[in-house]
Amino acid sequence: MLRKTALKIFQFSLFLILLPSITFSQSDRYSSSSKAAIKSYEKGVQAFNARQNDEALRNLRQAASKDSNFVEAYILMATIYEEQNQNSEAIEQYVHSFSVKPDFFPNNYSRCGNLELKIGLYNDALSHFNKYLSYPGIKAEKKKQVERSASNCRFAIEAKKHPVPFDPKNLGESVNTKDGEYYFSFTVDQQTLIFTRDIQDKQSMYGHQEDFFMSKWLNNQWSPSIHLPAPLNSTENEGAPSISADGHALFFTACNKEDGKGSCDLYLSQLKPDLNWTKPINLGSPINTGLFESQPSFSSDGKTLYFTRSVKAATQKDHTDIYYSVFQSDMTWSVPKSISDKINTSGNEESVFIHPDNQTIYFSSDGLPGMGGLDIYMARKQQDGSWGDPVNLGYPINTFNDENSFVVSADGLRAYFASDRPGGFGKLDIYVFDLYKEARPLLTSFVRGKVTDATTKMPLSANFEIIDVATGNVVMSSSTEKTSGEFLACLPAGKTYMLNVNKESYLFHSESFECKNVVDIQQAYSLNIALKKPAVGETVVLKNIFFDVNKYGLKSESYAELGKLIQFLNLNPAIKIEIGGHTDNTGDKKNNQLLSENRAKAVYDYLIGKGIVAIRVSYKGYGDIVPVASNDTEEGRGQNRRTDVKIKSM
Repeated sequence: MLRKTALKIFQFSLFLILLPSITFSQSDRYSSSSKAAIKSYEKGVQAFNARQNDEALRNLRQAASKDSNFVEAYILMATIYEEQNQNSEAIEQYVHSFSVKPDFFPNNYSRCGNLELKIGLYNDALSHFNKYLSYPGIKAEKKKQVERSASNCRFAIEAKKHPVPFDPKNLGESVNTKDGEYYFSFTVDQQTLIFTRDIQDKQSMYGHQEDFFMSKWLNNQWSPSIHLPAPLNSTENEGAPSISADGHALFFTACNKEDGKGSCDLYLSQLKPDLNWTKPINLGSPINTGLFESQPSFSSDGKTLYFTRSVKAATQKDHTDIYYSVFQSDMTWSVPKSISDKINTSGNEESVFIHPDNQTIYFSSDGLPGMGGLDIYMARKQQDGSWGDPVNLGYPINTFNDENSFVVSADGLRAYFASDRPGGFGKLDIYVFDLYKEARPLLTSFVRGKVTDATTKMPLSANFEIIDVATGNVVMSSSTEKTSGEFLACLPAGKTYMLNVNKESYLFHSESFECKNVVDIQQAYSLNIALKKPAVGETVVLKNIFFDVNKYGLKSESYAELGKLIQFLNLNPAIKIEIGGHTDNTGDKKNNQLLSENRAKAVYDYLIGKGIVAIRVSYKGYGDIVPVASNDTEEGRGQNRRTDVKIKSM
C-alpha cells in the first residue's frame, strides 16, 4: 500500500533464446553431449515451465552431476533461485556457470552483479559489472544502467572504509510491536509521535490495513501507543503523517477513498479545541492528480508542502519524484513543482522530510550514488533559494538494504528511522540514534509567544508572521492556538527576526527579537503580545524600521515592516495616521529634532510612493521630548530611538 513494493517479474526469454525447441533429438543444441544429462535437464525445464521449482531443481542438479560442464543447468538453477529471492544460491550457480563457459551468455554477468550488489558483495559485483561492460555491442540504455551500478559499488567500497558514527536504539515496546511501524512524524517540541502501523484486519480485502497510532513523551519515556479514533482513521489505509509545527494540522496519505483522484492522495485533518481531529479533507487539485501522491512533509514556516509523486516517463521507467507546493495568500495551493534536478533523478526519490530549520531536507533515493537500493541523503538550501548537491549520509546508516522513513529532531541531535533489523519486536520498528555532526541541520532555537487583548487580557486567535530581518523572507506564517492564543516556532539561530501579529478589528503589532543562541524547548525565548483596538490617539511603535547612525535613509531591512503598515492602511481605508520620529537625548537637541523629522518624512515618502493617498498620512519629528524609557541606560536610549504610528482619525 503506502510502502511501495517493487514487483519484480522475471521474464525468462533467455531460455527461449537458448532453447528454441526442446526435444530429445536436439542434443546438439546444448553445451552437453551427455544424453543422460540432457534428459534430466529437459525434465527440469518441463518442471520449471509448470512452476514446480523443487522438482525442477532436483532434475537440474542431476543434470549437472552427470555433466559438470553443462552450463545451461547452472544458469537455469540460478534463475530459479533468483526468482525465489534466494540470492546467495543464485550467485553461486551464476559463478559456477562462468567458470564452465565464461562467454556463454554475457548478460548473466550483469544479473549476477545485481544480485551481489543487492546483498552487499560490492567487490564481486564490481568485478562482474566490469566484465559485462568489456563486451562489445551493449545497448546504450543497458550500458548506462550497469555503469551506474558499478559506480554504486565503487562508492560503497569507499564508504565502508570510512564509516560514520551510528548506534541505533529501539524506541521500545510502547511504540513497536510484532506489526510493522514506519512513516512517522513528531511535533516540533518532540513530545508527540504519530506513526503508521500495519495492523491485521480480517475485514480488509488485503487481510491488513494501515492506521495511525500516537504516543506521548512522558516521564522520560514513550507512553503506550493508542489507536487514533475516527474520523482520522477509517476502514481504508491511512499513513505517512506530517504534523505542523504547532501540532494543529496533520497532512497524510490515504488510498482508495471515494473522494480520491488516484490510488493514493494527500489529505488534511485539523486538531479541534476538544483535542479530536476533524474529518480529513482531500487537498484536491492541483496537489492531487490521477497519479500516486504520498509521503507529505509540511514545513515549519506553515507555507510549503513537500511530497512524492509518481512520474510517467516516456523514455525511462516510471518512478517517483519529490514535489513541493506553496500555500498562497488567497488560501489556495500553488501548482506543484519538482524540487530540484539535483535531487530528483530517473530513479525513485521517497520519504522526504523538511527539517524545522527550513533549510535542510532529508530524503531517500536509489538514483544517486549510494550503497545499493534506497539510501538516505541530505541537501541544504542555498542563499538564492535553490538546493545544493545531495550528500549521502554514509555507511552504516546506509547499507545494501532500502533505507527510508528518516526524521531528524528539531534540535538536530537525533535521527529516527524504520528498520526490520535483527533484535526488533517484529517487522519494521522505529529506532533512534545520535546524528553525527556533519549530517545535522542548521542550529535552531525555539520561540514561544502568547497573544492577548490589551484591555481584557483574554487570549486571542491571531495570524502572525516571523520574518528574517536581514533578507526580508518570511520564515514562518501561521496562527495562534484558538483557545490559548499561544504559538511555538523553531527558527535558525544566530539571526534577528521581526514578529508581526495581526487580527481583524485590532491594531497590528510588530517587534524585533534576536535568536543569538541555540536553545531547547524548555528554554525557549518568550514573547508576550497585547493587541490594542484601533482608537484615535492609539500609538503603535514600528520596531523594525532601521536607519544608519545619524542618517535618515531607510535601510532595506525596514521594507518588511512598512509592508505590514501598508497592508493595515489598505484594510482600514478610513484611518488617518501620523508618522512620528523620536531620538534619545544624546547630542545636540536641534540636530536631534531635524534628524527625527527627516526620519519620519522618509517613512512618509515610502508610504506615498507605494500608493497610500497623501491626505491619509502626516509626519512629525519629536526629537527627544517624548521618551518612553529612561535615557540613563543604553537599553532605555534604544527604546527612545524609535518610529511610531499614531491614529489621528478613523
